[in-house]
Amino acid sequence: MSNKRETNEAAIKKGPILFVMILGAFLATLNQTIMSVATPELMTDFDISAATAQWLTTGYLLVNGVLIPITAYFMQRFTTRQLFQTSMLIFLVGTVVSALAPGFEVLLAGRMIQAAGAGIIMPLLMNVILTLFPKEKRGAAMGMVGFAIIFAPAIGPTTAGYILEHSSWETMFYGMIPLAVIVIACGYYYLRNVSEQVSTRLDVLSVVLSTVGFGGMLFGFSRAGSAGWSSTEVIVTIAIGLVALALFVWRQLVSKIPLLDLRAFKYNMFSLTSVIGIAVTMVMYADMMLLPLYLQSARGYTALESGLLLLPGALVMGFLMPITGKLFDRFGAKWLSVIGLVITIATTIGFINLTDSTSYSYLVLMSTGRRIGMALLLMPIQTAGLNQLPRSLNAHGTAISNTVRQVAGAVGTALLVTIMTDRTKTHAQDMVTSGAAEGFSKEHLIMESTIQGINDAYVVIIGIGVIGLLLSFFIKRNVPTTTEESGVPLKKAEAH
Repeated sequence: MSNKRETNEAAIKKGPILFVMILGAFLATLNQTIMSVATPELMTDFDISAATAQWLTTGYLLVNGVLIPITAYFMQRFTTRQLFQTSMLIFLVGTVVSALAPGFEVLLAGRMIQAAGAGIIMPLLMNVILTLFPKEKRGAAMGMVGFAIIFAPAIGPTTAGYILEHSSWETMFYGMIPLAVIVIACGYYYLRNVSEQVSTRLDVLSVVLSTVGFGGMLFGFSRAGSAGWSSTEVIVTIAIGLVALALFVWRQLVSKIPLLDLRAFKYNMFSLTSVIGIAVTMVMYADMMLLPLYLQSARGYTALESGLLLLPGALVMGFLMPITGKLFDRFGAKWLSVIGLVITIATTIGFINLTDSTSYSYLVLMSTGRRIGMALLLMPIQTAGLNQLPRSLNAHGTAISNTVRQVAGAVGTALLVTIMTDRTKTHAQDMVTSGAAEGFSKEHLIMESTIQGINDAYVVIIGIGVIGLLLSFFIKRNVPTTTEESGVPLKKAEAH
């Protein structure tokens, strides 16, 4: 069976398959990033508050987070081609609904339909790479994926800012429709199935527990940033999510055929890199969220100017990803992660003393430096953990990895917003009490306290980065001692 599978994999043309799937992942990631700069215009067009408009992002993340744990079942039950084409068709339907939306409710529904399709694509792509490429070549393949995924956020805000200055928000969705059609057409001609189908029954109770658990957690943490951690809504939803999640974990451990096989955490490098991945994701969200807030809310820059500031770093990061992948294949993840986190932490220190006169060029330089550090560690950390898993756990490992990142993103965003908001209030009160705000207008007081609150949030980010750096020293490069099909954890490892 093993020889037959290897012969079939050798006959598969990897290039066209990867090209189509990376194109789909690029489109899904681009769609996720364009809405941030459109929020002010949508608030005006639909006459809604910022909290309501934020649901266009929160709802998207919720559907993604709820759907990802179920993708392990989908990847075992359906062929690669069936699953990818279906996900892109769902994404296309959501894009059309969003483009034609007459009101906010329909637009939100369209975004959530988009998320239902996009949530499947990334775990599926990672599973295909784990199936098609041997461990010693996965880094380069994951590097190409990283290029596409990072390039999308690089051009997303800038493109959206340009469109919004010259046209209406609907244009963003109309522009995606032909791109989605092209991806679907390419998938019809070039995609082949690369995974082994398993006839398994869907555990409905696990799906319900997963949906309530991850949905409650993601909703609670997403709302905490605006409603506050003491809000009854936040406390209740997080509590319900935690209880459902605990029951979900228990059911997966006792089930003979779990929806999400948590035995992947028996593999030490997978567990370690998952924890490091949480820290790295939180660190990554720093300048994706805090910097635009500083630029637009405190300094008065436009959405286009904000997007252009992030563009150089994101482009450099995207072009470095394939190089990083090749370095990973040769040297392993340990020192790439250590060096990457050192660079990231060092450049993040440059953001803890922002003022109302910090130069635009300085911000570009520091932001680009952060992205160079992130480029060295993002894919190597994730690939190092997945490389230790046997083939039988590939689908579950990719689903777990993406779920952990999704939750970390929601928690990190809520944490940073809460710290920034609380510290902003504290700094404003301190300036008034001490007399430092004497002669300040209300607007100037808000600006000064907001900047100091953002500085404090960056200090916390540095602390999280240091935790990730210390853990990175324990990364080891796995040297297989068992067959690819073995379900026994690989115990032998070589430090690099």
